[in-house]
Amino acid sequence: MNKIVIAFTGGTFSMKIDPETGGAVPYFHGEELLEMIPEARGLAEIEIFNFGNYPGPHMTPARMFELSKEIQKIVKREDVNGVIVTHGTDTLEETAYFLDLTVETEKPIVVIGAMKTSSEPDWDGPRNLIDAIHICNNANSTGMGVLVCLNGEINAASEVTKTHTEDLETFHSLDFGALGFVERGRVVFNRLPRKLEKLPTKKINCNVDLIKAYAGMDEKFFVCSADSGVEGIVVEAMGVGNLPPKAFDGVKYARQKGIPVVLTSRCPAGETLDVYGYPGAGKWLKKEGVIFSDYLNGQKARIKLVIALGITNDETELEKLF
Repeated sequence: MNKIVIAFTGGTFSMKIDPETGGAVPYFHGEELLEMIPEARGLAEIEIFNFGNYPGPHMTPARMFELSKEIQKIVKREDVNGVIVTHGTDTLEETAYFLDLTVETEKPIVVIGAMKTSSEPDWDGPRNLIDAIHICNNANSTGMGVLVCLNGEINAASEVTKTHTEDLETFHSLDFGALGFVERGRVVFNRLPRKLEKLPTKKINCNVDLIKAYAGMDEKFFVCSADSGVEGIVVEAMGVGNLPPKAFDGVKYARQKGIPVVLTSRCPAGETLDVYGYPGAGKWLKKEGVIFSDYLNGQKARIKLVIALGITNDETELEKLF
């Protein structure tokens, strides 16, 4: 059988209901979780790596970087055929994208989570783990980059996002659709990821802010961010990439301080383009040297900038990376 390493990082997958508070809390570690899903050991030789027991919101880029370095060591081993990462769903897409950009391997890496705790009768953790094992066992998963699989749907880490707060069917690739699916152990791929890229780095720069635009927005948050010593800003602009005039003044303020600004859209799907020419619109942002981020959402663009700033501070090179 293939050897698969399961890296347990926590999240709802590892939680149960605390009888005192009535709320879900991290509880189980890898060995205990695997005992609750005994069929997993019949599908592969399983090795457990307990990275931590973090709720999704407790994951940081620094922890993602540490996880990336650990997984890089694991995939270099000749006896390992694939890696599964269990993760809290709130930041799952960010960690998956971080791994996608930084771990260099052709071996399958599948990030999974759970929307229900082990205390609930419809706990989805076991199915997601079993599906991930089937993906790792499938030869077509080689060279696909980091994959995300929940509720039987396979998505690319670079494309997927969480779309619903509680629904089991929450992770979707809104722009390009799923890569494939798992059904009764059968793995089907319908397409390749749109983009496979690596940003190998020995360090990261977490000093990056994410600011969301709104109607009537002024320069306040941009000025505050720039004056705080931030080293990068990601903006979730309106529509295809436009800002209110006073918010644009804030972007200019940040740019005058030499801070790289990356533009995304607050829309759940679509790319950023310099289409419009009125004050604050894409044409003006482009003239200020704002970097357009293609189809990335705000949280993914921030992850990419955190990594990219660990490689270079040159704005021409940063723009090429985006």
